[in-house]
Amino acid sequence: MSDRLNVLKTYKLYVGGKFPRSESGRVYEVSDSKGKWLANAPLSSRKDARDAVVAARKAFGAWSGATAYNRGQVLYRVAEMLEGRRDQFVREVAEAEGLSKSKSAAVVDATIDRWVWYAGWTDKIAQVVGGGNPVAGPFFNLSSPEPTGVVAVLAPQESSFLGLVSVLAPVIATGNTAVVVASEKSPLPALSLAEVLATSDVPGGVVNVLSGRTAEIATPLAAHQDVNAIDLAGADEALAKELEIAAADNLKRVLRPQPVDYSETPGIDRMTAFLETKTVWHPTGSLGASGSSY
Repeated sequence: MSDRLNVLKTYKLYVGGKFPRSESGRVYEVSDSKGKWLANAPLSSRKDARDAVVAARKAFGAWSGATAYNRGQVLYRVAEMLEGRRDQFVREVAEAEGLSKSKSAAVVDATIDRWVWYAGWTDKIAQVVGGGNPVAGPFFNLSSPEPTGVVAVLAPQESSFLGLVSVLAPVIATGNTAVVVASEKSPLPALSLAEVLATSDVPGGVVNVLSGRTAEIATPLAAHQDVNAIDLAGADEALAKELEIAAADNLKRVLRPQPVDYSETPGIDRMTAFLETKTVWHPTGSLGASGSSY
């Protein structure tokens, strides 16, 4: 028998590129599908939520101002890191969702592929939803998408990894920054994803990960005046209605919860949900002595 003690992992929040404990000092027990204890996860407070919003706002300028090509490179690097830690995530997803090793491996592979898919969209989405508009008069009229700002994301409760990435990746791929509320029942894959983000090229504050009671964390986020949008994927019907009312105070964009098969190709709806359209008018001017126009 080994005489050494196992080194148990201490899971922490991810805020502003750092790993703080919850401001309240609270934790809660996370168990697998059979009720076996897995870990103690941080129980985030309202203060943690406010700190995460501050970090996301601070990171927004540089992240939204980066070139779309650069954001794609950064996101692809995350996929590389996930591939290197594949075995860890296979184990964590299997424990979190009660899956066999083979099914968990399929979920993790699909999650990594999903991240790569969104990384490829960063420099293409503007071509799909933007463009030149025909107008009367000597003007150029150009519409281009711009990120909404700070987005609160309630991760799906049952799909702890594939669902998480499916709602997070489109938010940051389009230049937004995110405050993620991990699955209340199965937060460990999300907290481990934060470790991957910290060791990749994603700037601190672009993604902030909180764990704990979804309703307790989501309520201050929905009412926060510096949160521009909220994805209610992980809220039940009653909580979603309550959060929609709170979000109306500063006219947040709200993506309502809906039945989703996260194994299917997602399309671009979650990217366009958190984009604003900027339209610019510019006179065409004249060319040459004859006064001909473009």
